[in-house]
Amino acid sequence: MNAFGRIFRIQLFGESHGDYIGLTIDGCPAGLPLSVTDFVADIERRKPGAKGTTPRKEEDTPQIKTGLFNGKTTGAPITILFENNNIRSADYEKLRAIPRPGHADFVASAKFGGHEDYRGSGHFSGRLTLCLVAAGVIAKKLLNGIDVSASILEIADETDLDKGLQKAFEAKDSVGGIIECKVKGLPVGLGEPFFDSAEALISHAVFAIPAVRGIEFGTGFAAAKMFGSTHNDAIEDKTGKTFTNHAGGIVGGITNGNDLIFRIAIKPTSSTPIEQLTLNIETDQVEHFSVKGRHDLCIALRVPVILEAVTAFVLADLMLLEQKIPRIIS
Repeated sequence: MNAFGRIFRIQLFGESHGDYIGLTIDGCPAGLPLSVTDFVADIERRKPGAKGTTPRKEEDTPQIKTGLFNGKTTGAPITILFENNNIRSADYEKLRAIPRPGHADFVASAKFGGHEDYRGSGHFSGRLTLCLVAAGVIAKKLLNGIDVSASILEIADETDLDKGLQKAFEAKDSVGGIIECKVKGLPVGLGEPFFDSAEALISHAVFAIPAVRGIEFGTGFAAAKMFGSTHNDAIEDKTGKTFTNHAGGIVGGITNGNDLIFRIAIKPTSSTPIEQLTLNIETDQVEHFSVKGRHDLCIALRVPVILEAVTAFVLADLMLLEQKIPRIIS
């Protein structure tokens, strides 16, 4: 359902236009120093404001309700709330009859029998990625000495990001992009063969980010065009360091001590200004429809910090499983 992780376990709740969105983290070690100011930098990175992002503005101040005492985590579940204040629910009134192409409107209504909160995509909204970022802030603190960073490689098939974004403005349409994540300082041995491999768990979490369409590790799909002798990473020393890193830091589902490197593909924002066709479920007729409301022209612009977050909490969970993070932080 809405939970992920084995020891460092995260659960999300709330809807885009409800009173609050939030998360509960169970399994966080006790004694970790934590304050509201720890969240500021990453929350600011996720906020809109840059060219091509939604004009919806929220304060997004975390309210830490449980699991914190005297400035440190207690070992009990941590619950964090974020208020929704800047909402315009009237923009979504027509969605009961006309589900938006590319959105979860139709499938959500079918799955939940019409009882879902459809305003601003409800529980399916990218607004809830704020909760992922909050979980990532705590996970990054646990991964002391391990660096997780993500950056945009291209927008709209352009490595010049401004040029790619300009394509969206000129077409009056939305565009996607590619984000790369790198993790430095990982130990050898994280992950289990087959179902709980490191890349399987990362992929599972990554697809919780709305708009993700694909993921590749190391050389990714380019590996299909290489010879095995070229793709294999020759081991250089006893630390596991390799001369090349085509595997992207994971072999046999287990981290090998090299940099973890992977990329994700982000689709164009489904809410595009371009007029589209969709089914009116009340009249059973296909008709023209234009999306109203406040939306990002390029979701990829706000994804790097979210990608860092989901990567961090997967790795924190794996580190706890391997007892490489103590259950009491001293």
